[in-house]
Amino acid sequence: MADTAKPKGGGTARSTGGRRRSRKDTAPNIADEQPKTLLDYYRQMLLIRRFEERTAQAYTQARIGGYCHLNLGEEATIVGLMTALQERDYLFTNYREHGYAIGKGISPRSVMAELYGRSTGVSKGWGGSMHMFDTQTRMLGGYGIVGGQLPLATGAALAISYRGGDEVVMCQMGDGTTNIGAFHESLNIAALWNLPIVFVVVNNFTGMGTTVEKSSAEPELYKRGSSYRMEGVRVDGQDVLAVRDAATDLVERARAEQKPFLLEAISYRMKGHSVVDPAKYRTAEQAEEAKANDPVLAFERQLEEAGILTEEIKQEIADSVRDEVTDAADFAENSPHPEVSTLFDYTYATPVPNESRRMPADPVFAE
Repeated sequence: MADTAKPKGGGTARSTGGRRRSRKDTAPNIADEQPKTLLDYYRQMLLIRRFEERTAQAYTQARIGGYCHLNLGEEATIVGLMTALQERDYLFTNYREHGYAIGKGISPRSVMAELYGRSTGVSKGWGGSMHMFDTQTRMLGGYGIVGGQLPLATGAALAISYRGGDEVVMCQMGDGTTNIGAFHESLNIAALWNLPIVFVVVNNFTGMGTTVEKSSAEPELYKRGSSYRMEGVRVDGQDVLAVRDAATDLVERARAEQKPFLLEAISYRMKGHSVVDPAKYRTAEQAEEAKANDPVLAFERQLEEAGILTEEIKQEIADSVRDEVTDAADFAENSPHPEVSTLFDYTYATPVPNESRRMPADPVFAE
């Protein structure tokens, strides 16, 4: 637990630091869990893994355009975080969001169609890989600008507080985001105004291609909240149950206490920054380390050793996931592209006088 200090001039001491949770401290005994729940987590993790593998394949086949960043290796973190949220809670993510979209309740069909740029996609084909948005499931982006989601997520938490609601905002980001101004500004405002938001840093060791140690004077990122007297927690992101418990604790405390928290999940990224990144900045040993820490295989072994995941059940889940991913890809492939006439339909939320709808090659001034 963090040290506390007596404020000058009297008053109540507040926490000025964070706390680190080790795997031993946080990992629940798998025997205490319901087998059905564990199998559901395993299926979700496997679905995200196979979905992202199919996405990588489609990208190399030029079925997906633009930038594309995969969640491969972060499946335990995603499922643990999304399990901690209630349906009414809001989610903001960075551009590595396919798995989060599925975990928040968006159908794999809609996610894959969005990747393909089709009108049946969750953002009607105009958002693509980095800009998924769905008010129904309360996933409010997908942001391509590093840290672009933090001020908006903080604003959403302010709106909840202003209305007196009991929802919570979760704002996910990568480790590199902790070095930009929006990170510090958002945490400062959230702490000053006691906003119900949980900031989640997914630390995959390389904020694109630079290690955390070489880019951050304080590489234990959960401690960053101490500058704003915000409690921080670090958790093993390879352990779905540890992530679930840590995230659930902070989300429910944010809801009950109406204040922000910072969660850091240590989670290996198995591939490069994007689909086309060969990750040459990693040594062979680092690549092997990421492979050895595969969360899907690790959880699979745990369930097998506990007698929960039999070969029959394992094959049933594998077949079901394969069929669901194939269905999503077929749906995307056979969905229509957006009509060109809809290009400007969502530029503004409401009609704007004199809004330009000039297409490329159209004359600047109409005759």
